[in-house]
Amino acid sequence: MTKKRIALWVLFTVIAFLWVLSLDVRPEMNIIYGASFSRFHSDELKLDWKKTYLAILDDLKVRHLRLSAHWPLTEPKKGVYNFTELDFQIKEAEKRSASVILAVGHRLPGWPECHTPDWVMSLSADQRDQELLKYVETVVNRYKNSPALQYWQVENEVFLKFFSRASCELHNMNAEENLKKEIDLVHRLDPIHPIIITDSGEFGTWYEAYNSGDVFGTSIYLYVWWRNFLGPIRYPITPAFFRIKHSIVRLIYGTKPSIIIELSGEPWLLQPIVDTPIEIQLERMGIDKFNEMINISTKVGFNTSYLWGAEWWYWMKQNGHPEFWNRARELYKNSP
Repeated sequence: MTKKRIALWVLFTVIAFLWVLSLDVRPEMNIIYGASFSRFHSDELKLDWKKTYLAILDDLKVRHLRLSAHWPLTEPKKGVYNFTELDFQIKEAEKRSASVILAVGHRLPGWPECHTPDWVMSLSADQRDQELLKYVETVVNRYKNSPALQYWQVENEVFLKFFSRASCELHNMNAEENLKKEIDLVHRLDPIHPIIITDSGEFGTWYEAYNSGDVFGTSIYLYVWWRNFLGPIRYPITPAFFRIKHSIVRLIYGTKPSIIIELSGEPWLLQPIVDTPIEIQLERMGIDKFNEMINISTKVGFNTSYLWGAEWWYWMKQNGHPEFWNRARELYKNSP
């Protein structure tokens, strides 16, 4: 048997083995469901962000939160910090014994992905990198002793460089080098709380993110809208796709905690939600697709899922479509 044929047989065997690992599609029991919340996203929807956040806590009863310390909101001027919004969010989470993932860095959840303060734009690359670390250090020192804090998330899908390339041009220059510095810094400042590193579920290779952090987080987006040539589509992906990828990285790097950090629960659009007719929003994320995403989350092999879109559910409820909010309330009611 030739070396080429042997290599093909080895490859086939490995793929078959991983496929078998992925075939257990029985729903996971007792999945923990959480939600992301962003003052930044609430402002985009022209919502009262405090009322929205408190409704997520007290009406939906969300007890697992992912919050973001967006740099422009946290340090709007060099050395001048604004913690009013984050302090409120953390304190309210503490009152309800909720757990918090706090995301910190240059590239954080929410379009345009990379959130750069205006005052940083004119700095040199070295100066930007130093200011980034100062901001991370300040945030970590402020919240590391909060009883609500469960994990730090450092950056967001930093290895997915092609996405939002225009807005992330400054970030991408030293992205991977800065990520390592940020991880080392957070570990040094707070050796107690683990760090989550994330990667795209559909396009990410996972191995770099999986190998970089204490916990791995992936996103799942199936209904997307590509501006240029594909238009609105559903990726032809089944739960087995994610199970296979997870099996591969575990096989290579060993088992570590892994979660769905961002499960799509609002429409992917070409313009802001408030500028898009509700009919189009419902075409892209109707209650049928919303339930489909929840159903998929039970079959991909992760026992924890944080949904993205809670602000939109609240906005839709105010605009005559409470079905998403009501379904989410049922989901969180039954979540551990």
